[in-house]
Amino acid sequence: MTTLKVENLHVSVAGKEILKGVNLVVNTGEIHAIMGPNGTGKSTLSQTIMGHPAYEVTEGHITIDDQDLADMSVDQRARAGLFLAMQYPSEIQGVTNAEFMRAAINARRPEDDQIGVMSFIEKLDEKREFLSMSEEMAERYLNEGFSGGEKKRNEILQMMMIEPKIAILDEIDSGLDIDALKVVSRGVNDMRSSDFGALMITHYQRLLDYIVPDFVHVMMGGKIVKTGGAELAKKLETEGYAGLRDELGLSVQLTDEDVNSYFVED
Repeated sequence: MTTLKVENLHVSVAGKEILKGVNLVVNTGEIHAIMGPNGTGKSTLSQTIMGHPAYEVTEGHITIDDQDLADMSVDQRARAGLFLAMQYPSEIQGVTNAEFMRAAINARRPEDDQIGVMSFIEKLDEKREFLSMSEEMAERYLNEGFSGGEKKRNEILQMMMIEPKIAILDEIDSGLDIDALKVVSRGVNDMRSSDFGALMITHYQRLLDYIVPDFVHVMMGGKIVKTGGAELAKKLETEGYAGLRDELGLSVQLTDEDVNSYFVED
C-alpha cells in the first residue's frame, strides 16, 4: 500500500497564506474527492503536492510512503508515484503525445526494464481506443491545438499509460459535455484497484455520479472542515456551502455564487 499524507500544511502564494492547516491521508485503493467554494485552496493543494515553485510551504509536511516531498524535485515526485492531471494542461510544440508518454513511463522504470516500442504501441492503442481517442492523437504535439475536452481526455490517457500510485485530478470535469465526462470517468474507474488511489478536485456533483468516491472532503478557509462519504456531496447539493458553514459555526465569507448556486457550469 502507498500512502500520501498531508500534515498541518500551511502554504503561501506571493506572501498571502492560502492553506491554513490541511490534514489529509490518501491510500492506494481509495478515491477521495475535495470540494469547496471558489478560492478556498483546492488547486493550491494539488500544485503544492506536485512541487510547483510558486507555492511556499511555511509549515507542515507532505510525505509519500514516509518520504518527505520537501526534499524531492517535481520529477522525483513523479518517479515516486505521484501524477497530476492539470486543470489547464500546457501545449508543448515539438514533442508528440507518444514520445512524451513513453519517456514518462521509462523514467519510472529501471534502465534494464524499459518498455519496448511494440509493447508501448500495443498498450497505447488499447488505452486510446478505450477512451474513444483517434489514432492521430498519438502523433500530434502535446496538447497543441487540442480542444478543452481533448486535453482532459489526454490527461486521463497519460494517467492510464503511466500507471501512477496516487493521481491528483484537478477539475478534470470542468468544461466537459456529458459524453466526454462519461469517457473521462470510465478511464478513472478502470484504474480503480488496490494499487491506485486518486484525489479528485471538483465543483460538480455530476462527476461524483460517475466516479463514486470513498471519501468526500469539504474545504473552507484554507482547511478541510468536514469529511464524509459520497452522501456528503449529496447533502451539499441540497443545503449548499452556506448551510454547512452555519452548521459548523465557521466565520467564512462566501460569494453570492457559492451561496445561491452550489453547482454552476462554466
